[in-house]
Amino acid sequence: MLSRSSKLFVSFLCSHISGSYEDCCLKYVKTVKPAIKRRVTQYRLQELDGGCNIPAVVFTLKYGRVMCADPKQPWVKSLVHNLDRKMVIDAALKAFEAGLSD
Repeated sequence: MLSRSSKLFVSFLCSHISGSYEDCCLKYVKTVKPAIKRRVTQYRLQELDGGCNIPAVVFTLKYGRVMCADPKQPWVKSLVHNLDRKMVIDAALKAFEAGLSD
């Protein structure tokens, strides 16, 4: 009979062999309060590949917390659009400031 630590090791080993160690969203948040939306700093898209079985937008909040959202939801599309727009504005501002310092 295997000891508890041996069972944990075998479980760990099997999970790594099967590829379940990937950082994938397994479900979506349903709704998000406006205060939480304001804390989003970036996002990434999760595609259907490897061990990830649902498409998702993975939002990163301040302090590193993440949440997974359905890319088809209107509020998700709006938040992604706003983040993209903010990134463009921030990049343009940096380029402008760099031009002033030359």
